[in-house]
Amino acid sequence: MSVRGIRGAITVSKNEEQEILQATIELLNGIIQDNQIIPDDIGCVFVTVTNDLDDTFPAVAIRQMPGWELVPLMCALEVPVKGSLERCIRLMVMVNTDKKQSEIRHVYLRGAQALRPDLASKV
Repeated sequence: MSVRGIRGAITVSKNEEQEILQATIELLNGIIQDNQIIPDDIGCVFVTVTNDLDDTFPAVAIRQMPGWELVPLMCALEVPVKGSLERCIRLMVMVNTDKKQSEIRHVYLRGAQALRPDLASKV
């Protein structure tokens, strides 16, 4: 078994608590479904947001999901590079798995598909 990182990102249209929380759940559910993982397989989740998202902590949404209460979560600000994608939530899910690196499915939704068009989920 290895520890693998699963990346994901999603954008929101507004800096509003409910939109941030719903987008975080949508993104994490996509990662869960595409990679067939369960909370007990998770080592931790790193969450970053761009500095224009400050209405809530995205980790609040994850903490409320059944089975995710004990998963270690950490929120941080994304590096504020000029011209970078705005209103973006990113996840790095560290998972214990037997899957090879090539079998991991990263999830990029909405405007975040521009970050990695080669890996973007078709939604």
